[in-house]
Amino acid sequence: MAEFEKSNFNNIIKQIIKKSLFTERQIEIILNQKDLLNSKFSISKGAYYRQVGQSRDKLVALFYSIMLLRGLGILLPDDIDVISKLSEQIRVINESDIFPEREEEVINVIDRLVRQACNV
Repeated sequence: MAEFEKSNFNNIIKQIIKKSLFTERQIEIILNQKDLLNSKFSISKGAYYRQVGQSRDKLVALFYSIMLLRGLGILLPDDIDVISKLSEQIRVINESDIFPEREEEVINVIDRLVRQACNV
């Protein structure tokens, strides 16, 4: 029987990861590489380092994308403010317990704010 893997993330963080460019495993690897999470991985050393490279490449591409969008005036200072405020809320959410009946509401508010900021 396969062993059940416990997630390092609460349901809200998992939903945000699903909507991001990264997989849950890649986020775990990035956190592990930055010494923000000490997690054991049940994959071969080669597969782990391949995923480290993929995660790094995605992170670099993300930074270039932000610079490009900001430099071309697509991402405006107000958008950066929204991202910063949501990021701080995500930090709080990650460090606290949210009642399960409130999770969907929180995800919907975050989604609405992100979509509003991305109004193209």
